[in-house]
Amino acid sequence: MIPKVMIILGSASDKDIALKSIKILEKLQIPYSIKVASAHRTHDKVKHLIIDATNQGVEVFIGIAGLAAHLPGAIAAYTHRPVIGVPVKGAIEGLDSLYSCAQMPFPTPVLTVGVGRGDNAAILAGEIIASHDEKIASNISKLRVEYQEKVEKGEEELLKDLDGEYLQKDFLTDRNYEKVKFEEADDTPDVMILAGSYSDMEIAKEAAILLERMEVNYKLDYISPIRHARDFEAYMSKRANTKIFIAISGLSALVAGSVVALSEKPVIGVPCSNKLNGQDALLTMANMPPGVPIGTVGIDNGRNAAISAAEILAISDEKIETNLKWIKNKTADL
Repeated sequence: MIPKVMIILGSASDKDIALKSIKILEKLQIPYSIKVASAHRTHDKVKHLIIDATNQGVEVFIGIAGLAAHLPGAIAAYTHRPVIGVPVKGAIEGLDSLYSCAQMPFPTPVLTVGVGRGDNAAILAGEIIASHDEKIASNISKLRVEYQEKVEKGEEELLKDLDGEYLQKDFLTDRNYEKVKFEEADDTPDVMILAGSYSDMEIAKEAAILLERMEVNYKLDYISPIRHARDFEAYMSKRANTKIFIAISGLSALVAGSVVALSEKPVIGVPCSNKLNGQDALLTMANMPPGVPIGTVGIDNGRNAAISAAEILAISDEKIETNLKWIKNKTADL
């Protein structure tokens, strides 16, 4: 059996993070493979592993690395399949690794998750595969329910341990919260680009232009989950058949966070340099809690988000795959 996911560790010392990925992939019933290879010390091994694995049919690569963390980027250099980067905590709390993974040049994106979040990397890999595999999509839904139930159980345990004269433990505890009901809309595209502010529209347009060139079916919209909270939820409820979301926002990156809260589809986050040179948006996009991954690309790099979306769709679409390869090869020749 050809594995759908290949996990590559830059060092065997990153085993504990890989085990987080393994646990999730086993739950999702996704075949996988594990290798240890260093971008610097065994570069030839990385190159041949990726080329051979891509040719054999591996669909997603997960690169786990710390310090300079060039491994995910080295993987992306030799494949047109999606690459997910997992930064490892090192000398400066993993920030060096996080920046190394996310801040990749066009057109070699790495979808970066939070520091040490091997679990989120595996979930994102599952979401990518689920875009063309109904069984895995069903398993993703079940996994998301498990994370929801864990939160509810945590509240119950917390209330049991608390005691106070004025504490109202029964307040709103029996209420059944209505979940967002997804339905098909007439204008549902394969890729939905959402900008959280008009100031982010230029980056959104860069992504849109590139998707257009690769003949990817997309739609671009501006809607804020903060300024228009109810409208945003209603908007998302009509995007049941959207395969990928590209969320573009700065500051606390709430657009990306709101999308991933309301969807089980892959979410690609593009942090914008509105303040603090975009570092606030980058950190809050990538470092999501377990169960809700955002594949984060570099600051203001809408074009890499478009490439990542095409890489996901190209797994099951030969026409997009051909167009994607043409874009990447043409860029390499410049």
